Amino acid sequence: MKYTIRPAQEADCPRLLELIRELAEYERAPQEVTVTLEHFQRSGFGPQPVWWALVAENEAGLVIGFALYYIRYSTWKGQRMYLEDILVTESWRGQGVGQRLLDALKEEAKRKELTAIVWQVLDWNEPAIRFYRRQPGVQFDEEWINVSIPVT
Repeated sequence: MKYTIRPAQEADCPRLLELIRELAEYERAPQEVTVTLEHFQRSGFGPQPVWWALVAENEAGLVIGFALYYIRYSTWKGQRMYLEDILVTESWRGQGVGQRLLDALKEEAKRKELTAIVWQVLDWNEPAIRFYRRQPGVQFDEEWINVSIPVT
């Protein structure tokens, strides 16, 4: 089965949200997806986008995977790509789609002159960890603890 990798378009947003919900189900947190379609679209395609994405699209025109990222700044390392989510829908896993998305992200990061791609993975997500361990030069950092504060 054939597919292509391309930049996400605003018309992809409803499907991207479906895939984000699929990811949240997999990560055992479906109730955590609270973003609205309107906010999601405005955040990626409004006058000041804060996220960008690459999508994998099959021959039928269905988005079967995506990698969504934003640019973060490290005072030690400079601008870095932060990979917020990468997902390939279950029926397409194991066919190289995730690797092609990651390879396309690497090219995008080089083009934007970013110093690295960084992301997080749940410690129990063994399939993802195995996938990431196969990447040349990958480094896992067990030292940092995630912290967040709700703003309400």
